[in-house]
Amino acid sequence: MFPPRAPFFVVCGGTSRFPHTPSTRSEAGEGPLSTEIHPTAIVYPGTKLGDGVKVLEHAVVGKQPTLSPRSTAKREELPPAEIGDGTIVSTGAVVFAGSSIGARVILGDQSCIRERVVVGDDVVIGRGSLVENDTTIGAMTKIQAEAYITAYSTLEEHVFVAPCVVTTNDNFMGRTERRRELVKGPTIRRGARIGGGAILLPGVEIGEEAFVGAGAVVTKNVERRMLVVGNPARVMRAVAEDELLENQ
Repeated sequence: MFPPRAPFFVVCGGTSRFPHTPSTRSEAGEGPLSTEIHPTAIVYPGTKLGDGVKVLEHAVVGKQPTLSPRSTAKREELPPAEIGDGTIVSTGAVVFAGSSIGARVILGDQSCIRERVVVGDDVVIGRGSLVENDTTIGAMTKIQAEAYITAYSTLEEHVFVAPCVVTTNDNFMGRTERRRELVKGPTIRRGARIGGGAILLPGVEIGEEAFVGAGAVVTKNVERRMLVVGNPARVMRAVAEDELLENQ
């Protein structure tokens, strides 16, 4: 899905706690950037860190999950986490094993990326946001503070998710065995925008460049380039032409 990346820095042996390493890039921008891992950070064995990655205070990268017996998450051996060139894993952030983070990504303070998550290049994930397992996030997407992206969700490129958005994936809320085959998070298509505090119900699709107003409760699919508001969300009008990506 994403283009090949430059060779990775591989952490091997025991848990790594390396001191700050200054950049080796010249003022002219030539040469590689060294990887920086704060002494209080934990990077698990086998983790692959790209050129110029920064892992800040008390961050954890490559952690294996601990699952409840009732969890719907897959139980399988996970490959090492991969962090792309120039990405910053901020203070207290956690990236689980089995996830792949693109280049120039910002993982905000205390954010959490669960296992088997794929994050594209140039993504921002805000402070305290949680991205659950088996989720895909496309390039240039912005997820602001305290958002909750549920498991089995798909966010395409250039998506905007405002603070405190909640996505859901289980209409049975943990009851019945049938739920296991029906669990599915939302699909948010390219360029769609989700307003602060909005709630997306399981399996809904937000169309390309659609706009979900703040506080809306989305119970059914939203057509491309439509603006919806309210509880339940209803169409108010089309998205203005000057707000479309093609006109930026």
